[in-house]
Amino acid sequence: MRRREFIKAATGSAVAWPLAARAQQVERMRRVGVLMAIPNDAEAHARTVALEEGLQVQGWTVGRNIQIDCSYPGGDAERMRGTAKELNSSAPDLLSR
Repeated sequence: MRRREFIKAATGSAVAWPLAARAQQVERMRRVGVLMAIPNDAEAHARTVALEEGLQVQGWTVGRNIQIDCSYPGGDAERMRGTAKELNSSAPDLLSR
């Protein structure tokens, strides 16, 4: 009888182990690139905070499951193009302006 109990326990552990391992996996960090056509000032900071708060409501937490890379090239079109290329080359999951 002990042999059967051992086999049941071993089989149950072997079946449950992949499920437990999958449940413990860390959530993948998503990257968002944000290009703001305003200078880095109080308004830009307020918009960044509002973005983070809105994402928090949806379950996205900066540093836990999302990283936000903000760039503030101002209104200069040439700087905007260069900054957009830099953001895009870092391969974010989402690029927004």
